[in-house]
Amino acid sequence: MAWDSVPWFTEGGAQHSSEVARLLAFAAFGGAEGVVGSRDLRVRALSSPGAEVQVTTGACAIVNRAAGAAYQAYAGRLPTADSVDIAATGVSPRSDLIVARVENPYSFGETWPNPADPTVGPYIFTRVISGVPRTTTRVSQVRASDSAIALARIDIPANTSAITQAMIKDLRSMVSPRRDRRLYTVFPTSLSTLGYSDNKWHNWPGVASWDIDVPLWATRAKIVVTVAGLRFTRADVFAKMHSVFGGDPGQDTVIDDDQGANIRRQTVVVADNMSVPSSKRGTTQTLRLQTYMYKAETGDVSVDAGTSIIADVEFVEAPDDEEI
Repeated sequence: MAWDSVPWFTEGGAQHSSEVARLLAFAAFGGAEGVVGSRDLRVRALSSPGAEVQVTTGACAIVNRAAGAAYQAYAGRLPTADSVDIAATGVSPRSDLIVARVENPYSFGETWPNPADPTVGPYIFTRVISGVPRTTTRVSQVRASDSAIALARIDIPANTSAITQAMIKDLRSMVSPRRDRRLYTVFPTSLSTLGYSDNKWHNWPGVASWDIDVPLWATRAKIVVTVAGLRFTRADVFAKMHSVFGGDPGQDTVIDDDQGANIRRQTVVVADNMSVPSSKRGTTQTLRLQTYMYKAETGDVSVDAGTSIIADVEFVEAPDDEEI
Protein backbone atom coordinates (compact mmCIF):
# COMPACT_ATOMS: atom_id res chain seq x y z
CA MET A 1 0.00 0.00 0.00
CA ALA A 2 1.39 3.36 -1.01
CA TRP A 3 2.02 6.28 1.31
CA ASP A 4 -0.50 9.07 1.70
CA SER A 5 1.50 11.10 -0.80
CA VAL A 6 1.35 14.53 0.91
CA PRO A 7 2.80 14.61 4.44
CA TRP A 8 2.10 17.46 6.82
CA PHE A 9 3.26 20.03 5.79
CA THR A 10 4.35 20.33 2.14
CA GLU A 11 4.76 23.61 0.20
CA GLY A 12 3.95 24.38 -3.42
CA GLY A 13 0.19 24.26 -3.17
CA ALA A 14 0.11 20.56 -2.24
CA GLN A 15 -3.30 19.33 -1.10
CA HIS A 16 -3.19 17.72 2.34
CA SER A 17 -5.65 14.98 3.18
CA SER A 18 -8.05 15.16 6.11
CA GLU A 19 -6.55 11.89 7.34
CA VAL A 20 -3.08 13.44 7.70
CA ALA A 21 -4.58 16.47 9.47
CA ARG A 22 -6.34 14.16 11.92
CA LEU A 23 -3.08 12.28 12.38
CA LEU A 24 -1.53 15.55 13.52
CA ALA A 25 -4.32 16.03 16.07
CA PHE A 26 -3.94 12.44 17.29
CA ALA A 27 -0.21 12.96 17.81
CA ALA A 28 -0.77 16.31 19.55
CA PHE A 29 -3.18 14.69 22.00
CA GLY A 30 -0.83 11.76 22.59
CA GLY A 31 -3.42 9.33 21.31
CA ALA A 32 -5.71 10.18 24.23
CA GLU A 33 -9.18 11.68 24.29
CA GLY A 34 -11.27 13.68 26.73
CA VAL A 35 -11.81 17.27 27.76
CA VAL A 36 -8.96 19.77 27.45
CA GLY A 37 -9.53 21.85 30.60
CA SER A 38 -10.63 20.60 34.01
CA ARG A 39 -13.85 22.65 33.92
CA ASP A 40 -14.71 21.93 30.26
CA LEU A 41 -18.00 20.40 29.08
CA ARG A 42 -19.61 19.86 32.47
CA VAL A 43 -23.16 18.53 32.39
CA ARG A 44 -25.37 20.58 34.71
CA ALA A 45 -28.99 20.51 35.71
CA LEU A 46 -30.97 23.69 35.15
CA SER A 47 -31.18 26.11 38.07
CA SER A 48 -34.88 25.28 38.12
CA PRO A 49 -34.86 21.53 37.33
CA GLY A 50 -36.58 20.68 34.08
CA ALA A 51 -36.64 18.19 31.22
CA GLU A 52 -33.21 19.13 29.87
CA VAL A 53 -29.59 19.51 30.94
CA GLN A 54 -26.92 21.99 29.96
CA VAL A 55 -23.34 21.36 28.81
CA THR A 56 -20.93 24.14 29.68
CA THR A 57 -18.38 25.61 27.29
CA GLY A 58 -15.05 23.93 26.59
CA ALA A 59 -12.99 21.84 24.23
CA CYS A 60 -12.24 18.17 23.70
CA ALA A 61 -10.32 15.54 21.77
CA ILE A 62 -12.21 12.63 20.22
CA VAL A 63 -10.55 9.62 18.61
CA ASN A 64 -11.86 8.78 15.14
CA ARG A 65 -13.33 5.29 15.33
CA ALA A 66 -14.44 5.01 11.71
CA ALA A 67 -13.31 1.88 9.89
CA GLY A 68 -9.62 2.03 8.99
CA ALA A 69 -9.08 5.35 10.78
CA ALA A 70 -5.93 4.46 12.69
CA TYR A 71 -4.04 7.28 14.44
CA GLN A 72 -6.72 9.91 13.85
CA ALA A 73 -8.48 12.32 16.21
CA TYR A 74 -10.83 15.27 16.08
CA ALA A 75 -10.46 18.51 18.04
CA GLY A 76 -13.82 19.96 19.04
CA ARG A 77 -14.82 23.26 20.64
CA LEU A 78 -18.05 24.39 22.32
CA PRO A 79 -17.83 28.21 22.53
CA THR A 80 -21.31 28.69 24.04
CA ALA A 81 -23.26 26.43 26.39
CA ASP A 82 -25.40 23.74 24.78
CA SER A 83 -28.52 21.97 26.05
CA VAL A 84 -30.25 18.69 25.30
CA ASP A 85 -33.72 17.40 26.15
CA ILE A 86 -34.11 14.43 28.48
CA ALA A 87 -37.25 12.32 28.07
CA ALA A 88 -39.36 11.62 31.14
CA THR A 89 -39.38 8.15 32.65
CA GLY A 90 -42.42 5.96 33.09
CA VAL A 91 -42.95 3.27 35.70
CA SER A 92 -39.30 2.16 35.45
CA PRO A 93 -36.08 4.09 36.11
CA ARG A 94 -33.69 4.75 33.21
CA SER A 95 -30.08 5.81 32.67
CA ASP A 96 -29.05 8.11 29.80
CA LEU A 97 -25.51 8.76 28.59
CA ILE A 98 -24.62 12.33 27.58
CA VAL A 99 -21.87 12.37 24.96
CA ALA A 100 -19.98 14.65 22.61
CA ARG A 101 -20.07 12.90 19.22
CA VAL A 102 -18.52 13.62 15.84
CA GLU A 103 -20.85 12.66 12.97
CA ASN A 104 -18.69 12.91 9.85
CA PRO A 105 -20.42 11.35 6.82
CA TYR A 106 -17.30 11.74 4.66
CA SER A 107 -15.04 9.50 6.74
CA PHE A 108 -14.74 6.02 5.20
CA GLY A 109 -17.41 3.61 6.40
CA GLU A 110 -19.53 6.20 8.23
CA THR A 111 -23.28 6.42 7.53
CA TRP A 112 -24.21 9.78 9.06
CA PRO A 113 -26.46 11.99 6.90
CA ASN A 114 -24.86 14.81 4.95
CA PRO A 115 -25.30 18.23 6.54
CA ALA A 116 -27.41 20.91 4.84
CA ASP A 117 -24.28 23.01 4.33
CA PRO A 118 -21.03 21.02 4.01
CA THR A 119 -19.04 24.18 4.67
CA VAL A 120 -20.26 24.70 8.23
CA GLY A 121 -21.81 21.31 9.08
CA PRO A 122 -22.43 20.87 11.95
CA TYR A 123 -20.39 17.71 12.37
CA ILE A 124 -20.16 17.56 16.20
CA PHE A 125 -23.10 17.39 18.60
CA THR A 126 -24.17 16.86 22.18
CA ARG A 127 -26.14 13.61 22.02
CA VAL A 128 -28.20 11.53 24.44
CA ILE A 129 -27.82 7.74 24.28
CA SER A 130 -30.92 6.68 26.17
CA GLY A 131 -31.53 3.50 28.12
CA VAL A 132 -27.96 2.45 28.90
CA PRO A 133 -27.02 0.11 31.78
CA ARG A 134 -26.60 1.92 35.08
CA THR A 135 -22.95 0.79 35.18
CA THR A 136 -22.04 2.51 31.88
CA THR A 137 -19.01 4.81 32.08
CA ARG A 138 -17.70 4.80 28.47
CA VAL A 139 -19.32 5.20 25.06
CA SER A 140 -17.55 2.05 23.84
CA GLN A 141 -19.65 -0.03 26.25
CA VAL A 142 -22.83 0.78 24.32
CA ARG A 143 -21.75 2.06 20.88
CA ALA A 144 -18.25 0.84 20.13
CA SER A 145 -17.96 2.41 16.67
CA ASP A 146 -18.99 5.95 17.65
CA SER A 147 -16.38 8.71 17.54
CA ALA A 148 -17.55 10.09 20.87
CA ILE A 149 -16.60 10.72 24.48
CA ALA A 150 -18.82 10.33 27.55
CA LEU A 151 -19.53 13.50 29.52
CA ALA A 152 -22.03 12.25 32.09
CA ARG A 153 -24.60 9.60 32.90
CA ILE A 154 -28.02 10.59 34.21
CA ASP A 155 -29.68 8.02 36.48
CA ILE A 156 -33.36 8.98 36.38
CA PRO A 157 -35.86 7.55 38.87
CA ALA A 158 -39.22 6.25 37.74
CA ASN A 159 -41.99 8.74 36.96
CA THR A 160 -39.56 11.65 36.72
CA SER A 161 -39.53 14.53 34.22
CA ALA A 162 -37.28 17.07 36.01
CA ILE A 163 -33.54 16.39 36.12
CA THR A 164 -31.67 17.41 39.28
CA GLN A 165 -27.91 17.61 39.78
CA ALA A 166 -28.02 14.64 42.15
CA MET A 167 -29.04 12.40 39.21
CA ILE A 168 -25.97 13.40 37.13
CA LYS A 169 -22.75 11.40 37.41
CA ASP A 170 -19.71 13.14 35.93
CA LEU A 171 -17.84 10.80 33.53
CA ARG A 172 -15.37 13.24 31.97
CA SER A 173 -11.70 12.40 31.64
CA MET A 174 -8.93 14.78 30.67
CA VAL A 175 -6.99 14.37 27.46
CA SER A 176 -3.70 15.56 28.94
CA PRO A 177 -3.89 16.15 32.70
CA ARG A 178 -0.97 17.97 34.30
CA ARG A 179 0.90 16.60 37.30
CA ASP A 180 3.53 18.03 39.58
CA ARG A 181 5.25 15.81 42.17
CA ARG A 182 7.86 16.90 44.70
CA LEU A 183 9.53 15.52 47.83
CA TYR A 184 9.93 17.57 50.99
CA THR A 185 12.18 16.28 53.78
CA VAL A 186 13.13 17.25 57.29
CA PHE A 187 15.57 15.63 59.73
CA PRO A 188 15.13 16.53 63.41
CA THR A 189 18.41 17.50 65.10
CA SER A 190 17.24 17.20 68.70
CA LEU A 191 14.84 15.18 70.81
CA SER A 192 11.17 16.30 70.77
CA THR A 193 8.69 14.29 72.84
CA LEU A 194 4.90 14.25 72.87
CA GLY A 195 3.60 12.55 76.01
CA TYR A 196 0.27 10.88 76.60
CA SER A 197 -2.31 12.71 78.69
CA ASP A 198 -4.82 15.05 77.07
CA ASN A 199 -6.85 13.43 74.25
CA LYS A 200 -6.13 16.42 71.96
CA TRP A 201 -4.55 17.12 68.58
CA HIS A 202 -1.11 18.72 68.56
CA ASN A 203 0.94 20.26 65.71
CA TRP A 204 3.62 17.65 66.26
CA PRO A 205 6.30 16.87 65.21
CA GLY A 206 6.76 20.65 65.01
CA VAL A 207 9.55 20.30 62.44
CA ALA A 208 7.14 18.56 60.03
CA SER A 209 5.82 21.75 58.41
CA TRP A 210 6.32 22.91 54.83
CA ASP A 211 5.01 25.90 52.84
CA ILE A 212 3.96 24.54 49.44
CA ASP A 213 3.05 26.41 46.26
CA VAL A 214 -0.19 25.11 44.75
CA PRO A 215 -0.32 25.16 40.93
CA LEU A 216 -3.10 27.22 39.35
CA TRP A 217 -4.43 24.13 37.56
CA ALA A 218 -4.40 21.66 40.49
CA THR A 219 -7.72 20.09 41.46
CA ARG A 220 -6.43 17.33 43.76
CA ALA A 221 -3.42 16.78 46.01
CA LYS A 222 -2.08 13.30 46.72
CA ILE A 223 -0.09 13.48 49.94
CA VAL A 224 1.99 10.74 51.54
CA VAL A 225 3.99 11.60 54.67
CA THR A 226 6.37 8.98 56.04
CA VAL A 227 7.84 9.24 59.53
CA ALA A 228 10.76 6.79 59.57
CA GLY A 229 12.27 6.05 62.98
CA LEU A 230 9.41 7.36 65.13
CA ARG A 231 10.59 6.71 68.68
CA PHE A 232 8.46 5.12 71.42
CA THR A 233 9.37 5.17 75.12
CA ARG A 234 7.89 4.07 78.42
CA ALA A 235 4.90 1.74 78.16
CA ASP A 236 2.42 1.03 75.38
CA VAL A 237 1.50 3.78 72.89
CA PHE A 238 -1.96 4.41 71.48
CA ALA A 239 -2.19 7.49 69.27
CA LYS A 240 -3.19 8.67 65.81
CA MET A 241 -1.66 10.99 63.23
CA HIS A 242 -2.85 12.84 60.15
CA SER A 243 -1.67 15.45 57.71
CA VAL A 244 -3.22 18.92 57.51
CA PHE A 245 -2.98 20.78 54.20
CA GLY A 246 -4.23 24.32 53.87
CA GLY A 247 -6.09 23.93 57.16
CA ASP A 248 -7.93 20.79 56.01
CA PRO A 249 -7.19 17.61 57.99
CA GLY A 250 -6.77 14.31 56.18
CA GLN A 251 -7.57 10.78 57.22
CA ASP A 252 -6.24 9.43 60.52
CA THR A 253 -3.61 6.72 60.80
CA VAL A 254 -3.74 4.82 64.10
CA ILE A 255 -0.50 4.18 65.99
CA ASP A 256 -0.91 1.16 68.27
CA ASP A 257 2.22 -0.19 69.93
CA ASP A 258 2.10 -2.91 72.61
CA GLN A 259 5.77 -3.79 72.93
CA GLY A 260 6.28 -2.72 76.54
CA ALA A 261 8.44 -0.01 78.10
CA ASN A 262 11.70 -0.45 76.19
CA ILE A 263 12.88 2.15 73.66
CA ARG A 264 11.77 1.08 70.17
CA ARG A 265 11.16 2.62 66.74
CA GLN A 266 8.53 2.28 64.02
CA THR A 267 7.74 3.73 60.61
CA VAL A 268 4.38 5.46 60.28
CA VAL A 269 2.82 6.38 56.92
CA VAL A 270 0.05 8.99 56.63
CA ALA A 271 -1.66 9.29 53.24
CA ASP A 272 -4.52 11.19 51.68
CA ASN A 273 -6.08 12.23 48.38
CA MET A 274 -7.53 15.71 48.91
CA SER A 275 -9.62 17.99 46.75
CA VAL A 276 -8.01 21.38 46.09
CA PRO A 277 -10.71 24.08 46.04
CA SER A 278 -10.38 26.94 43.57
CA SER A 279 -9.70 29.37 46.44
CA LYS A 280 -6.38 27.64 47.15
CA ARG A 281 -5.11 27.25 43.59
CA GLY A 282 -2.20 29.54 42.82
CA THR A 283 -1.56 30.16 46.53
CA THR A 284 0.97 28.97 49.11
CA GLN A 285 -0.45 26.56 51.69
CA THR A 286 1.09 24.90 54.74
CA LEU A 287 1.38 21.14 55.05
CA ARG A 288 1.97 19.85 58.58
CA LEU A 289 1.51 16.78 60.72
CA GLN A 290 -0.77 16.54 63.72
CA THR A 291 -0.68 13.86 66.42
CA TYR A 292 -3.35 12.86 68.94
CA MET A 293 -2.33 11.12 72.16
CA TYR A 294 -4.92 9.04 74.01
CA LYS A 295 -5.04 8.83 77.78
CA ALA A 296 -5.68 5.10 77.57
CA GLU A 297 -1.94 4.25 77.45
CA THR A 298 1.12 5.65 79.22
CA GLY A 299 3.74 5.59 76.46
CA ASP A 300 5.30 8.65 74.78
CA VAL A 301 6.32 9.32 71.17
CA SER A 302 9.45 11.20 70.11
CA VAL A 303 11.50 12.27 67.13
CA ASP A 304 15.22 12.83 67.25
CA ALA A 305 18.36 12.72 65.12
CA GLY A 306 17.47 9.13 64.20
CA THR A 307 14.18 10.19 62.60
CA SER A 308 13.53 11.11 58.95
CA ILE A 309 10.27 12.74 57.84
CA ILE A 310 9.44 12.69 54.12
CA ALA A 311 6.44 14.35 52.46
CA ASP A 312 5.60 13.15 48.94
CA VAL A 313 3.18 15.68 47.41
CA GLU A 314 1.68 15.28 43.95
CA PHE A 315 -0.73 17.80 42.50
CA VAL A 316 -3.07 16.42 39.84
CA GLU A 317 -5.35 18.04 37.29
CA ALA A 318 -8.63 16.16 37.01
CA PRO A 319 -12.16 17.06 35.86
CA ASP A 320 -13.46 19.70 38.23
CA ASP A 321 -17.12 20.03 39.17
CA GLU A 322 -16.80 22.83 41.72
CA GLU A 323 -19.25 25.69 41.43
CA ILE A 324 -17.52 29.10 41.57
